[in-house]
Amino acid sequence: MPAAILAAAAAGLAMAIVATDQAPLRAAPRASAPAQAQLWQGEVLEVRGERLDYLQVWDHRRERGGYVRASQVRRTGLTAAEAPGLLAVLRFLRESPGTESLGIGLAAAYLQAAPAEALRGPDGADALDALGSFADRLAQRASSSGAAGRTAQAALSAHLEVASQYGVKFDSYEQGGAVRICYDGDAFARLLALPARAPQKARAALALTRPECLDPALQPLQRHQRNLWRAEVLDQVDAQDLPDYLRNRIALRRASVWSTLAYEQARRGEPALAAAQRALAELASVRQGELAEEDLPSWNDAAMRVNASRWAAVPASGTVRDPARPAILTQPGQPGETCVLLVDGRHDADHPLAKRCTYALVWPQSASLDREGNALALAVQPLEAWRELWLFRRRGGAWTVDVLPPASLQPGLGYAEFAGWVPGGRQMLVAREARGEGRHRRSFEVVGVDSLATVRQSGDPSAPGPFQRWQDPAWKRMTVSLR
Repeated sequence: MPAAILAAAAAGLAMAIVATDQAPLRAAPRASAPAQAQLWQGEVLEVRGERLDYLQVWDHRRERGGYVRASQVRRTGLTAAEAPGLLAVLRFLRESPGTESLGIGLAAAYLQAAPAEALRGPDGADALDALGSFADRLAQRASSSGAAGRTAQAALSAHLEVASQYGVKFDSYEQGGAVRICYDGDAFARLLALPARAPQKARAALALTRPECLDPALQPLQRHQRNLWRAEVLDQVDAQDLPDYLRNRIALRRASVWSTLAYEQARRGEPALAAAQRALAELASVRQGELAEEDLPSWNDAAMRVNASRWAAVPASGTVRDPARPAILTQPGQPGETCVLLVDGRHDADHPLAKRCTYALVWPQSASLDREGNALALAVQPLEAWRELWLFRRRGGAWTVDVLPPASLQPGLGYAEFAGWVPGGRQMLVAREARGEGRHRRSFEVVGVDSLATVRQSGDPSAPGPFQRWQDPAWKRMTVSLR
């Protein structure tokens, strides 16, 4: 509660919380009196008297007095006796869109009125769950309000200002030319320390670990520490006691976070095997038949993230290569750079068949050479959720290196991966999946090795043709694209 209102409450004065938007604060207790200000739901006023069906109030924020209709506010003395009633209204409003600022005001009133022992128990968890839900939903409304009319925008701005009066904090980040508003999650963080129910902890953990609310300005080390914290928050939720749809949401978020950690650990030169295997296990635990319709985009996004980093779950190969056939070697280049060299029995690292350096993460264990020895596919991951396919090809007497991206989009979310060789050395199988520009696309393609053009493609890998017949068994066993 604002400091001035807390002082008034401590003095035993009655308070009133505005329950409707654009409630006029009038100069006199009649409808024809001039309006001195417009009040918004959730604003708190000090009650100083009552005339007719109006309350005489003092607005501490605007530092002016006036009259407001009694039907447009909810009166409270912020006493322990009123706390159960306030909590009942909170529980009713928690799932009512458009009442966020009113809910925040009522939650603040309950937290002020309730005794300390109640705040440490299930009732306190209910209040914090409601407060966090109101603030989180208000932030999401603000982030998606670009096309709203002027009246709606004015109301939203007023609601955000009301929330800030109660100490609710929001962060804003620029993403793709738009501004993302995020609740800082204070109520949810406090909730996790209370004896809350499993669904409440799940909602809190999901809100605290939103990927879209990671500060894009964080440095790599700070971002890694933040992701470690996200994993710890999600592990505080006992998923066994959750409804299936909520258990799926927790598993999807865990899969996304652990796949990111696998990528970050590999970039730092740390063991990433456990993190990648955890990501795969969490994704595998999702019950597809119990996925809510609104969770399908999250399901696809989590699968793409996990698949992008899945090579971290495969130990580096210890097999002895055939010196007569081309193979991959890696060596450091400039600081932070990895150079990929193609060598054979007659061409060592000093005189490679081909060489290409990158600041991306190279997965040598993914290298696959075709039967004819004229092409080699390699997985290279420049970003945590974006994996490309490098193709080394012999053309005449020389080798070239080309890159097949997941899609012709700005790098963001997706993968392109080798799925098999078609005998004859002229075609290969490629699985691609990406999200960008508001669209999600997954395809299974037969690609010409010489031209890199797609000869055939389908959204179904079981469709008759080369893709069904020549799938690589190792790819089929490990890939997430066949979900």
